[in-house]
Amino acid sequence: MTDSLGFRKKFAVIAPSTNTSVQPEMDAMRPRGVTNHYGRIMIPNDPVRNDDDFNRLMDNIRKEMMQTVDQVMTCEPDYLVMGMSSETFWDGLEGSQKLQQRVEQRAGIKVCMGSDASQEALKRYGARRISVITPYMPVGDAQVRRFFEDCGFDIVKLKGLRGTSPVQYAHISERQLRDAINEVNGPDVDAIIQVGTNLAMARLAGIAEFWLDKPVLAINTCIYWWALRQNGIDDKVDGFGSLLLEH
Repeated sequence: MTDSLGFRKKFAVIAPSTNTSVQPEMDAMRPRGVTNHYGRIMIPNDPVRNDDDFNRLMDNIRKEMMQTVDQVMTCEPDYLVMGMSSETFWDGLEGSQKLQQRVEQRAGIKVCMGSDASQEALKRYGARRISVITPYMPVGDAQVRRFFEDCGFDIVKLKGLRGTSPVQYAHISERQLRDAINEVNGPDVDAIIQVGTNLAMARLAGIAEFWLDKPVLAINTCIYWWALRQNGIDDKVDGFGSLLLEH
């Protein structure tokens, strides 16, 4: 017997309770026969004014994450998608691999994370020199930089938008993101990638590829693309750039 709506795959997606971007963006990318089932990592919407506040935010996520995995597994999904990215970049490539192993052991199924999805997406384009946009404080930016450098990428520019709370990340406008894209772009940049799953950039990234004529990748697009492809689903999805259409 298969699920009547998720007859191709059932995805469990975990994201912080403050995140309002992952669910609508990933649902918009969902092919027929694939269903998304969300579990919320309960965290407060505390102010984030500096590195210490950001570290507390990360501690709040870590304390609740595995309980959320347990909760969402009760719907018997086929695959687990981590709809949060900061923790997946922490402690570089080695830290990311250890986290994936812990979550897969807890869930008992395969897991897709922002870290592995983003590097796989960049590899599809042969990109080596990249620019990065984040909503984080400097301590978070340093972890993102470390991960990509561990994977062999050269970071030309990194723009941290320093969102003032977890909820506020989703209030950063497309106009602000457009300005950030233009700021980190340059003739020596092979691709631009945005991290931070509550930073809603999936639609804009696809549009930006037209005027920049290079890959512009949003983390939510990368994650959902990799989840689909890892499960043998090759559907082309329009409206989110070249990754979901051509790779």
